[in-house]
Amino acid sequence: MKFIPYGKHHIDTDDIEAVIDVLKSGWLTQGPMVEILENAIASYVGAKYAVAVSSGTAALHIAALAAGIEPHETLLTSPITFVASANAGRYAGAKIAFADIDPETINISATAIESKLQSMDGIKIIVPVHFAGLPCDMERIGVLARQASAVVIEDAAHALGAIYPSGKRVGSCENSLMTIFSFHPVKAIAAGEGGLITTNDEAVYRKLLRLRGHGINKLDDALLQDEWAVENSLKNPWYYEMQELGFNYRITDIQCALAVSQFRKIDNFLERRKTLAKQYDNAFASQDVIKPAQVSGRDASGHHLYVLRADFGKAGTSRADFMRQLFSRGIGTQVHYIPVPAHPYYRGLGFIPEDYPEALKYYREALSIPFYYDLADDEQQNVISAMMELQN
Repeated sequence: MKFIPYGKHHIDTDDIEAVIDVLKSGWLTQGPMVEILENAIASYVGAKYAVAVSSGTAALHIAALAAGIEPHETLLTSPITFVASANAGRYAGAKIAFADIDPETINISATAIESKLQSMDGIKIIVPVHFAGLPCDMERIGVLARQASAVVIEDAAHALGAIYPSGKRVGSCENSLMTIFSFHPVKAIAAGEGGLITTNDEAVYRKLLRLRGHGINKLDDALLQDEWAVENSLKNPWYYEMQELGFNYRITDIQCALAVSQFRKIDNFLERRKTLAKQYDNAFASQDVIKPAQVSGRDASGHHLYVLRADFGKAGTSRADFMRQLFSRGIGTQVHYIPVPAHPYYRGLGFIPEDYPEALKYYREALSIPFYYDLADDEQQNVISAMMELQN
């Protein structure tokens, strides 16, 4: 029996050849493929600048630092996300806060953000997470952030190719300072591991470049020690400066070659995922026990995940048993996500999952089912049939 996972990357001969070409080129890292990827993504989303890094988590980390967050300040994000969205603030020594989700979109609620901004001081960064690829209400979030003098960093790890109501792509930063993407294998395009940050702010771009590479000066950054740097009015050819504390968050040319090759297929990837999503919608829309978690925005989403909400009690089973029964039929599923405030680390900081009732209700009902480019129609039908049978 062929196993159907919940997510899977697509690799073809073009991808393999792209990696082989780099292996033959003499550039394994810090070579031309990095800039090729950066330029391709920046042009696609409509941003001025892009900085590729080793992972989406690295992107979130240095984005928070580039935004200037301080330990006494707070990063506000969604409770329904991967832990990296919140951890970015903790890496910088900052405080964390969560705003509950909108039950219709599973995205962070703009109304809940407004309430937090009114009740809390010191919110420096807002990180809206475009859950499963569906864009958040960025226009309203942008207004709220400007009113509160807060910085917006969009977590678009799920949302490469997604489109705002304005028609611009997620990543254009029309209502944010920065946007981050992930190139993890189950995302829209794969680099093995990898991430990227877009921005329209040149100063932020330059700081991101330094933070990616140990804090060492990049481009034509002004040198701070002329007596060490210059001799006879010429810069010493070996000279460089570590001007701030940075990290080794560089991405390799090998990874970027794969990502560039994958990116050339992005339209096909998105179209197939959209088709699969609509086919699932048609199958589950009229069901009583199992329903789609996101019922609108299919034409705008990046379609990273397909998530159902299920009343497992009404189905006469538990979610764990339901998942085990699907697994026994060769169908993989997952839960996205355990609410971040429920993790032991964040409980230790004083967070209580029950403080976010919509997130907790969603978590108890959530189930991600197989959803990826190579999922064949007959495999999808097998998933649907198994789900229908097991819920009755």
